[in-house]
Amino acid sequence: MALITADRERFPDTPWQLVETHHEPGNAGTLETLFALGNGHLGIRGAHWAASDAELPGSFINGLHEIWDIKHAENAFGFARTGQRIIYIPDANNFTVIIDGETLSLAESDVLDYRRAVDFATGIYECRVTWHCRSGATVTTTERRAVGFASRGSLGISLEVASDREISADVTSSVINRQDQPVEDHSAHDPRRAGRHAGRVLLPVRTDGGDGSLRLSWQAAESGQRVGMAVDHWTSTGQQCFETVAGEDDSSVRYVLAVRAGEPFRLEKSVSYAAGRGVQDSEHDAAETAEAGLRPVEDIFTESREHYRAYWATSDIVVGGQPQLQQAIRWNLFQLAQATARADVAGIPAKGVTGSGYEGHYFWDQEVYLLPYLTYTNPDAARQVLEFRHDMLPAAKIRAKELSVDGALFPWRTINGLEASAYYAAGTAQFHIAAAIAFATSRYMWATGDEAFREGMGAELLIETARMWASLGFFGKDGLFHIHGVTGPDEYTAVVNDNLYTNVMARFNLSAAAAVEHPAIDDAERQLWVQAANRMQLPFDEDLEVYSQDNDFMTLEPWDWTTPRSKYPLLLHFHPLVIYRHQVLKQADTVLAMFLQWQDFTAEEKRRAFDFYDPITTGDSTLSACVQGIMAAEVGHPEAALDHFTNAAFIDLDDTHGNTIDGVHIASTGGVWSSLVCGFAGLRDQGHMPFFDPRLPAEWDSLTFHLKVRGRLLRVELDAGALTLSVRSGGPLDVDVRGRILRVGPEPLRVVLEPFECPEPTVFPGGPPTASLPVVHALG
Repeated sequence: MALITADRERFPDTPWQLVETHHEPGNAGTLETLFALGNGHLGIRGAHWAASDAELPGSFINGLHEIWDIKHAENAFGFARTGQRIIYIPDANNFTVIIDGETLSLAESDVLDYRRAVDFATGIYECRVTWHCRSGATVTTTERRAVGFASRGSLGISLEVASDREISADVTSSVINRQDQPVEDHSAHDPRRAGRHAGRVLLPVRTDGGDGSLRLSWQAAESGQRVGMAVDHWTSTGQQCFETVAGEDDSSVRYVLAVRAGEPFRLEKSVSYAAGRGVQDSEHDAAETAEAGLRPVEDIFTESREHYRAYWATSDIVVGGQPQLQQAIRWNLFQLAQATARADVAGIPAKGVTGSGYEGHYFWDQEVYLLPYLTYTNPDAARQVLEFRHDMLPAAKIRAKELSVDGALFPWRTINGLEASAYYAAGTAQFHIAAAIAFATSRYMWATGDEAFREGMGAELLIETARMWASLGFFGKDGLFHIHGVTGPDEYTAVVNDNLYTNVMARFNLSAAAAVEHPAIDDAERQLWVQAANRMQLPFDEDLEVYSQDNDFMTLEPWDWTTPRSKYPLLLHFHPLVIYRHQVLKQADTVLAMFLQWQDFTAEEKRRAFDFYDPITTGDSTLSACVQGIMAAEVGHPEAALDHFTNAAFIDLDDTHGNTIDGVHIASTGGVWSSLVCGFAGLRDQGHMPFFDPRLPAEWDSLTFHLKVRGRLLRVELDAGALTLSVRSGGPLDVDVRGRILRVGPEPLRVVLEPFECPEPTVFPGGPPTASLPVVHALG
C-alpha cells in the first residue's frame, strides 16, 4: 500500500523537502526512516523526541558492530564462522516535556497544529507542534536537528518551548543505550530484518556527568570496539540544570523553570561521538576523544547548510514538468549523500546509517549500484570505498584458500572483512562480488584517470580477483571455460553452472586484468586469463534465441503466475527448494549483465533477453526495478521504462517492499541515479569515450544533470528533440552521441536527436500454468 503518494495533503509534493503536515498513528517506524539524517559515518533516525511517539528510534555509526560465533545446525568446512551486526549507539534524541504537570505526547495530548520536514537543501530536520494543554495554555515546541560534515561525529539538536501564557516547564534531555533495551527480534519472521543479541552488548567504561554535561563511553562485549560520547547543554535563558544523572543505559539532564509568554525557552544539545580506528588505537578514553569534537549547535547547522549548498550545485538532477517525481528524485539523491558523504575509508551499508536492516553489512551493491553515482559526483569518495575493499585483501586471500581458489575471495556480506553469510547458497556462492569490485575499480580508473591508483591498489584488485576466476573455472571437453557451482544476482536460482551474469562479468574481470602492465603478472598467467576470457561459456537457447540465465534455466518448470500477490515476496512464503526448481526471478540477472557489459551484446540480443526475462521477474528485490527500467529504455519500451523507474523512485517513500522501517534501501537510491543518467540519458562508459543514446520519456519536458569526468565537469541537458552538452570546468572532452564523435567545450553544444523507433515486443511461446504448486499448497 502506498504511503507518501497515497495522501498528498499530508505529504505535499514540495520539491526541496519531505513534509508531513499532520500526525496520524501508524507507520511511525517507516517515517523514522524517511526523516532520518546522516553523513555516511553517523546516522540518526527521524523519531519523535517523546518515547511514546517513537517506534524504532536509534542512532548508528558506520562499521561499529558486535560479533558472535555462528552456530550451524549442520556444520561443514568453510562455512562462515563469525556473525557481525551493527550496533545501536547510545541515542541522544530523547526529551520529556512536562507542561503544568502534563507530559506532552502526540499519542495522548491535544494537538492544534503539526508540521515536520527534512530539508534537502540544508540537511536540517524540523518538527513544530502546537499543543493545547490541559491547563489552558497553548504551547509550541520546535525541535531542529542536523549532523556535522566537517565534524562527522557531531550531532546538533535544539528544542524550543514557547507559550501564550506563563507556564511551568519541566524538560528532561536524555541519552539512552538502545542496544541493550529489551525489544522483539523480528529476524525470525523476516530474514531481511536485523536480529538482536541475547546478552548485553555495550559494557560501560565511563559514566560521568555534572552541570548539564555528560561524558560516557562503552566497549562492545565481543568485538571490543569502543564508542564514546560527549554531550553539552546550553539554554537561551542561562537557566542552570536542575539535575544531571549519568548511567550505563540512561543518562539525563533536567531543567525546571517558568516560561513566560513571548519569552521562549530554547535548549541546545551538542553531541559528539567517537568510534572507529582512531578510538581503538588511542590510549585516551573514547569520551575524551569525543569531547574534543564538540561543536556549538549552530556551527553544526552551518556545516550542514554549507555541505548541501556545495552538493546540490553539481549533484542535483532536474526533471522538467514532473513535480511529484522531482521530490522523489531529490529525496533519493539526498539519501545517497547521507549514506556516503563522510564514510571516508569505509564501506557503505545496505541501509546506510538509517537503520539496522541487513545487519549493517556491506554487499556487492556498493560497487554496482552506488559507485557509479560516487564515481561521477564525488570521485574522491569512490576512491575511498575502493581503498576500503583493498584493505580487505589479506582476509580475502585467506578466505580464497579456505574455498580452494587462488587470489582473493571477498565476503558476500561483511563489516570487518570476514564472511558473515550463514546461508552459503545465497551468500558465499555469489562469487560475482569479485567481478563487481573489479568492475567498479575499472570504472573509477576510466572515469578519473587516477594513475597512482591504477598502478597500485587498482592493479592489485584486478589481479587478485582474476586469479580467483582462473582457478574457480575450468576448460571443459568442449574447449570452453566454465564456472560451476555459483549463484548469480538472482537469488531465486542458486548454485548453478555457468550463470550468464557471473561468466560475463568474470570475462570482463579477466580481460581487464590481462591488460594491466604489472610485474606480478608473467606471460603464462596473462595468456591463461586471455584464453579463459575468450573461451568463456555463455549459455544460449537456440530455440528461443535468448541467452539463458544459466545452463539449466530454460529446462526449469515455469512458475505458476496465478500465485496471489499476498504470497510475495516468495522468499517469505516458499521453501528455497520450491523456488529454485522454477523459472522465476527475484531480480534482473541476465538483463543486468547486458547493461553492465553493454558492448558485448547486440541490440537484438538485448531486446529479446529483456522481453523474455522481464515478465518472469517478480521484483522481490529492491535492486531490480532500476535495472529493468534502464534496459527497457535502451531496447525501446518507454512505458515499461517509466513504470520501472517510478517504482524504484518510490520504493521507500511508499514502502512498497514492507521493510523500509529497517532503513533506506541505499542501493536502490543509487539505482535511481543510474536510471536517470544511464537509462533516460543513455550514458554508457568504459569505451573509448563517454557514450550517450538518450531516451527521454514523452511525459517529461527535460532532464538536466552534471557528471565529473576526467577532471571536467560536464553539464548534460536533454529535451524532447536534442541533447545539449557543455564543459563547465576543465578542458574539452570528446563524447560519442549515437555514433557521432563530438568535442565538447565551454560553449553549449546542441545535438539534434532523431526520434527512436520502438520495436514491437518479442512474443515467446507460453504454456499453461504449472500443476505442481497447488500440490505444494495442499501438502503445506
